[in-house]
Amino acid sequence: MQRVMIVGAGKGGMAILDIFKQTADVVAVVDINPDAPGIIAAQKAGIQTGSDWHKYISDQLDIIIEVTGEDDVFKELRDARGKNTVLIPGSVAFLLATLLEEKEELIKTLRKITYEHDLIFNSSGDGMVVINTEGIVTLFNKSAEKIIGTTREQAEGKHVSEIIPASKLPRVLNTRKVESNRELVLPNGSKIITTRIPIIDENDQLIGAFSVFKDITEVVNLAEEITNLKEIQTMLQAIINSSDEAISVVDEDGRGILINPAYTRITGLKEEEVIGQPATADISEGESMHMKVLKTRRPVRGTAMRVGPNKKEVVVNVAPIIVDGKLKGSVGVIHDMSEIQNLNRELTRARQIIRTLEAKYSFEDIIGQSEEMTIPIEQAKLGAKTPATVLLRGESGTGKELFAHAIHNASDRKFNKFIRVNCAAISESLLESELFGYEEGAFSGAKRGGKRGFFEEANNGSIFLDEIGELPANTQAKLLRVLQEREIVRVGGTKPVQINVRVIAATNMNLEKAIANGSFREDLYYRLNRMPIHIPPLRRRKEDIPLLCERLIQKINQDYGRNVEGVSDEAIKRLMAYDWPGNVRELENVLGRAIIFLSYSETIIRIEHLPDLPNSQVKDKDDHIGESGPADTLAVQLEKYEAKVIKSTLNAVNGNKTAAARALGVSVRNLYYKLEKYHIEASSMQ
Repeated sequence: MQRVMIVGAGKGGMAILDIFKQTADVVAVVDINPDAPGIIAAQKAGIQTGSDWHKYISDQLDIIIEVTGEDDVFKELRDARGKNTVLIPGSVAFLLATLLEEKEELIKTLRKITYEHDLIFNSSGDGMVVINTEGIVTLFNKSAEKIIGTTREQAEGKHVSEIIPASKLPRVLNTRKVESNRELVLPNGSKIITTRIPIIDENDQLIGAFSVFKDITEVVNLAEEITNLKEIQTMLQAIINSSDEAISVVDEDGRGILINPAYTRITGLKEEEVIGQPATADISEGESMHMKVLKTRRPVRGTAMRVGPNKKEVVVNVAPIIVDGKLKGSVGVIHDMSEIQNLNRELTRARQIIRTLEAKYSFEDIIGQSEEMTIPIEQAKLGAKTPATVLLRGESGTGKELFAHAIHNASDRKFNKFIRVNCAAISESLLESELFGYEEGAFSGAKRGGKRGFFEEANNGSIFLDEIGELPANTQAKLLRVLQEREIVRVGGTKPVQINVRVIAATNMNLEKAIANGSFREDLYYRLNRMPIHIPPLRRRKEDIPLLCERLIQKINQDYGRNVEGVSDEAIKRLMAYDWPGNVRELENVLGRAIIFLSYSETIIRIEHLPDLPNSQVKDKDDHIGESGPADTLAVQLEKYEAKVIKSTLNAVNGNKTAAARALGVSVRNLYYKLEKYHIEASSMQ
């Protein structure tokens, strides 16, 4: 402990004394005033006091704290101190002492949190083992000690394979995939059911893995070695009633004869609804594993299904009961998986709700590691930090709205409204009043008191104008005023209304061509095109398809209540060989159809589950549309025929687009959309 002398015992010296007497050995307090507060406090604490500091100077002092504030005293102390003695001004000492005091408080808090963490970790009835990225055991709870037969001191700091030679936990470090309800036999002969989970931080970095396991030795042995069900029914019931896992037993005819309280808790079914009833009574989705085991006489492990009126998600292990070579029934162990999954879902939903009220997605929801996708993502992140208007460009289904949500959520407007408007979905007669609002009496049927438009609703937030190229000319002029003057005028009104709205626009049209033919204002184009972001079609970033499949399957699993794990390598190759004219939206459609037709026992989408996907037929914008081949789908052939008809009509009217639209019975705007869609250039109409 440091030996300290304090020179100056006023209020400052007394404050320093109060701090340092807890963390150091204060040998003396000196002040010329014998009634100084610090002198009195030191005397009460049994510390030497005096009026002359020279008496206490020695080489044994580690620190001298000068609190008089007098330069002469400080200089004398500096000259008189020993060579190993540190002289500290009072202000510095006070700051240092405060930091030491805070350090002690932090240490106390850390100890308390560590104690609470250990208390929770060790109070679980399940065994828990945590390893770091090197496979070294970092946490080993009391239940794990009991099940594995190794003390915490023996396990922590060693590689997990030294403690559990057959452990598959290091495999999770490589695959980064959850392994649920896997059976494992320990060196001591115990059988456990374990779930292995990778630990990934908020930056998607792997920091370790952990496993949670239960000892199922007694239940499994009873199911596999039972000799007389009636004689040991009482013992069996006592065992299964003490288990936290749901257990059900059926006879050779598949009728329930025994369940435990955990079964009722998980399924929501009482004894009278199960005992004496067929084995299918508790199943809401999936096939009865009891009936399958009774038919095949083989055990079933790790099968996912839903049980009870609440459709609880579970994983079941079922084994036959054979007595003297005769099948007497089967026993099932049901592991509840829905609680953790529901918590994860609720956490995800809560994060989305906290991010904003209306915008659903963030940049974390945009999947893509290819260079083509990384560039627009980085551009969008930069754009989110500025108030500039953003123009999202790309084909239908590439995720323009997803980008718009993410830009809003990453901006300083994220806690304000995010209004979405599809300009092509609102008729021309209503579009202006919907965007800018209207005054009372502006037109027949107008609401009393008028109505706020989308721009006013989005004030201080963001407005997403999808299909901006479909705006009629008069609405374009009003939008230009909004972008230039930051104000709107309601339909039927004269008074401008000031607004503060960030505009995010999107289109799949060629706006430059629209400017050339007069259907889009050039001045509006330059206002919108302040920060253009081009989102690539899926055919130009096929390396992202595996990641997209993984995320889309997670979404479809939640929507459909399924448990599909992924796509086989052969199926991935088939998906990557297709050019995806419908982009990510079409990919989600294909995966959704495949999952619908999967049986509940299947967890992998294979090539035979996919619909027929023709070889690459979609051309980039610089390519001409070819003739329909035998591999073309009906939709592709119809589109190519439509392109032929448009070309033929344009040639017949010498390239007059207005006359061609009239002859085809479509609007000029719709015709321009189709010219852009089919990449029909002016040269092709000569």
